[in-house]
Amino acid sequence: MIAALAVGLGLSLGLSGCATTGTQGTAAASGGGNVADASASANVAMRDLTPAEKKAIMASVADSLRNPASAKYRWAKFPSIVNDQSVNYCGVVDAQSPYPAYNGEQFYIVEAQMAGNRVKSAVMGLIAGGKDRSIVATMCAKYGLDPNKSS
Repeated sequence: MIAALAVGLGLSLGLSGCATTGTQGTAAASGGGNVADASASANVAMRDLTPAEKKAIMASVADSLRNPASAKYRWAKFPSIVNDQSVNYCGVVDAQSPYPAYNGEQFYIVEAQMAGNRVKSAVMGLIAGGKDRSIVATMCAKYGLDPNKSS
């Protein structure tokens, strides 16, 4: 079921990439390019998320957790300038899952809705822990993102 969700998610999340231009996201979605390589060559500046942005992302992740109040997040950097209306974002949460095999460290990918170059809301894409974390990591890699770089 997770693999089928990941495949379906890849199609829907392919419409937005974590990049400063829409063309890089399209290249990654079609398998024709790596957003991380494109971003690195463009020297995209990265920044920390603001407390309000973190809250928006936590709200989207919370619905997938058993006890969201006890969750501990590790945050990845975010592009300083985003020209798209939405971008993908990957991170790590240490929390209880509704599925006991996923308890503990879980990788997630969300689609962040942007306004004024800031995350205003987010929609859960995929979250998994245990041995299925690699499914999320693979999906994140398609967009040049790496939840392992969260701190």
